[in-house]
Amino acid sequence: MISAGDFRNGVTFEMDGNVVQIIEFQHVKPGKGAAFVRTKIKNVISGSVTEKTFNPSDKFPTAYIERKEMEYLYEDGGLYYFMDSETYENLPINESILGDSFKFVKENTTVKVLSYKGNVFGVEPPNFIELKVTKTDPGFKGNTATNTTKPATLETGAQISVPLFIEEGDMIRVDTRVGEYMERA
Repeated sequence: MISAGDFRNGVTFEMDGNVVQIIEFQHVKPGKGAAFVRTKIKNVISGSVTEKTFNPSDKFPTAYIERKEMEYLYEDGGLYYFMDSETYENLPINESILGDSFKFVKENTTVKVLSYKGNVFGVEPPNFIELKVTKTDPGFKGNTATNTTKPATLETGAQISVPLFIEEGDMIRVDTRVGEYMERA
């Protein structure tokens, strides 16, 4: 059990049958009345964020989110298959659970599969992935001084904006958290 007075950023707990995580918290002691804890909480399964206030003596059961490293194998008819590198078991995960950042993941990449009480609710790709540019307009020499960009298609099929000097066949590093070009690889 965790009390609201012990809340810190990143703490996960169960509330009203849902698993929530503290994004932001503030202990408030007004001049009149009792102290309270103002929080921003995120439902880890649905992703919705709400603001809520708690009495510091409120208690909630702690929720343990399991983050297991698995290797992405292949996709087959809307199911994506992941392999546990310790037991070599395959785990199929529905496309709706994966999220937007999964479009940068290619086969044989190690990712973190997030689950709560055995139910998978998300997949975290690595923060940075190196991918090959498969399609973009031709580049021009000397176009490194401006921050002008052009669209490019990567080997996974994802589309991002890249600087003008990037050409087809170049390997680039992509930040999967924001989906942006970082640098040449």
